[in-house]
Amino acid sequence: MGFLSRLKEDIANARAHDPAARGDLEVALVYSGLHAIWAHRLTHRMWQTERLKTPARVISQVARSMTGIEIHPGATIGRRFFIDHGMGVVIGETAEIGDDVMLYHGVTLGGRSLDKVKRHPTLQDGVVVGAGAKILGPVEIGQRTAVGANAVVVKDTPPDSIATGVPATWRHRQAQETTPAVDPAEYVDPAMWI
Repeated sequence: MGFLSRLKEDIANARAHDPAARGDLEVALVYSGLHAIWAHRLTHRMWQTERLKTPARVISQVARSMTGIEIHPGATIGRRFFIDHGMGVVIGETAEIGDDVMLYHGVTLGGRSLDKVKRHPTLQDGVVVGAGAKILGPVEIGQRTAVGANAVVVKDTPPDSIATGVPATWRHRQAQETTPAVDPAEYVDPAMWI
């Protein structure tokens, strides 16, 4: 996917997730979550080259001071990732985030170890994480799982579950419960990119 196509997809994704968004220009100029993601794309690419790791960290810290969102350049993030409000979000170095994931403010994807191993969470596609939630360690959050606000997750959760509490416990969704994923076909029209 080209650079401009990705920017358009990001803006459309933000508008799809936030009913308060009034236009593409406003989203591009004032959405700190979007700015943090754009900065991360640059720093993640730099992180792949050994001699650029320090400049990548410097740029990520500048982005942190401007947005209030700290994303380590080593984190792997999929498409259509959205951070709503964003202040206080921390994403660690070995975190892996799938496509169509949404985080609210104050979320931490942190570690529980100082060893140089995979020590941060993996969020599969379609996960939604509520405000203030902490997901700690190399746990895996299954597809389409919702993590409740202020939950502290330290164990894996299966797909299509809801995790709440401290420490978090999970249960499978009931038939009527949904956290609808945003369907990209509803807001991304490839014909508009031409």
